[in-house]
Amino acid sequence: MQPHTPTQGYIHLYTGNGKGKTTAAIGLSVRAAGAGKRVFIGQFVKGMPYAELDALKALASHITIRQYGRDCFINNAPTPPDIEAAQKGLAEMTAIVCSGAYDVVVLDEICIALYYRLFSLEAVLHLIDSKPAATELVLTGRYAPRELVDRAHLVTEMQDIKHYYRQGVEARKGIEF
Repeated sequence: MQPHTPTQGYIHLYTGNGKGKTTAAIGLSVRAAGAGKRVFIGQFVKGMPYAELDALKALASHITIRQYGRDCFINNAPTPPDIEAAQKGLAEMTAIVCSGAYDVVVLDEICIALYYRLFSLEAVLHLIDSKPAATELVLTGRYAPRELVDRAHLVTEMQDIKHYYRQGVEARKGIEF
């Protein structure tokens, strides 16, 4: 691996079945915004309001966030409009990454979008290969394909060891969404 240079941007991947992938990416985004960096967060699959979106409004001068989902279809098969929204989002995210206008770009739940075949792995690899050298790229979502693990410079796997969901605790606003 090459030595770090101040303009070198790396590829992060947060994956696994445990909780905290999006939270980790947002934490990195907040840190980058605090350092004066420009951040773009694109959320695939998600189209519902989440508390973190409200919190990030206070950082709107540094963080832009857009959702490329319609609703949560995880318990059902994606519909053609779900696929269309994701493909439109990937095209927009590719243009955003290629523009070099942002220091950090988060592709939240991109692995889930790949798992549900909302777009091709080749299109995502093209986006990664198009990344300007200085752009930090953060990918999240369970079921990361081996090709993304291989391309990433940093891979963190969130492991689900114990979770109160199994005792019937529903998702709580401000904690899980």
